[in-house]
Amino acid sequence: MRKLFGTDGIRAVAGEAPLDPKTIHAVGVALARKLAGSGKPVRVVLGMDTRESGPWIASTLMGGLREGGAEAEFAGVVTTPAIAFLAKKHRFSAGIVISASHNPWQDNGIKVFGGDGYKLPDEVELDIEREIERVLAADVKIREQQSDLPTANEEFRREYVQFLLSAVPGISLDNRCVVIDCANGAASAIAPQLFESLRGTVEVTHASPDGRNINANCGALHPEVVAREVKERGASLGFTFDGDADRALFADEHGNVVNGDAVMLACARDLQARGELANDVVVATTMSNMGFEAALKRSGISMLRAPVGDKYVLEEMRKSGASLGGEQSGHILFPARATTGDGLLTALVVLDVVHRSGKTLGELIADLKNYPQVIVNVKVREKRPLDSIPSVVSAIRIAENELKDTGRVVIRYSGTEALARVMIEAESEAAMRRHADAIADAIRSELGI
Repeated sequence: MRKLFGTDGIRAVAGEAPLDPKTIHAVGVALARKLAGSGKPVRVVLGMDTRESGPWIASTLMGGLREGGAEAEFAGVVTTPAIAFLAKKHRFSAGIVISASHNPWQDNGIKVFGGDGYKLPDEVELDIEREIERVLAADVKIREQQSDLPTANEEFRREYVQFLLSAVPGISLDNRCVVIDCANGAASAIAPQLFESLRGTVEVTHASPDGRNINANCGALHPEVVAREVKERGASLGFTFDGDADRALFADEHGNVVNGDAVMLACARDLQARGELANDVVVATTMSNMGFEAALKRSGISMLRAPVGDKYVLEEMRKSGASLGGEQSGHILFPARATTGDGLLTALVVLDVVHRSGKTLGELIADLKNYPQVIVNVKVREKRPLDSIPSVVSAIRIAENELKDTGRVVIRYSGTEALARVMIEAESEAAMRRHADAIADAIRSELGI
């Protein structure tokens, strides 16, 4: 069982285990050693988001990579999908991103992509963990002060912007006004340049990172912010990204929040109309709304559910041959265009669908009627198996027996935070909230902080 890697890399409070200097250095050494097994020179490209801990973590990690025999090139502040793209294009052995995505500024993380641009399989991450343990057991000493980071290669960023534009050829804002919320994160370095070339009015917000304001009351964690801006400015669309811009949420022309389910619905119908929706199937997760599934069914499209985590969605897509998949949270996968979820690419694709349809985003998803859904996050001190706690098992059973075919119960631990997530979906909002509170209270009573 993996101890360091969660559903999206290693993530913790910066400076605390496993993101303390010694462990970070060991991660670099271990990764370089595992990559060296191919017999080829090991080259790694590394980027980061805008957190104030990013530079020292990147420097420490690069020191470990060099000690392990790898060469490391620095892309500076770029999005997570930019690193995936660069790793594949330039045939690097791996790509590494220093980011904690949607987490607060105090946290940070290490995400690793293979040279093919895909996230590492669980078994490979486990193998790297074993090597990290061996490095740490050797009690390797690291310098108190790491060397300064090398100058970022600005050409990497330009290449990524050109890739995005070429992935959706002929894209245009059609003189629309759009609002872009960059979450004071990695998108701040790319989105303004990207969208301002598309012939329209672009209002950029939250693009002034100071190291501590990433995701703070903005971005994909707070889509109501960009929705309000769209309404106040009379804009046609709003886009909002998370800290590393691997996902995006939207606001339609009326200032309504549009989540990943709705985006997938619009994109699935567009692909189907053009004969490009492979097997007429979409891969979503256990968190996607039953209303989304019903809307797909009305269009003759079936839906498969994968565990939460975009790499698990991608695994199911490969098994089923699906050409579209994603998460309600805004990770959308277009495997014909990119190897990983990309918020900026998703925004361009949605613009393209709107452009070619001649309709607004609100009109494209007007028939989507979601079941009431609530997610309660419970902070926990440990992640004990929930099926081993009688009070939790009882609360879940009561909810499932009452809801039957009129709702769903999904309980899981977050793969990136010390949280238990309780999701209830039901035709009856009163029943939904009653069962969500009962299950959350049971978890809180046994495991709460």
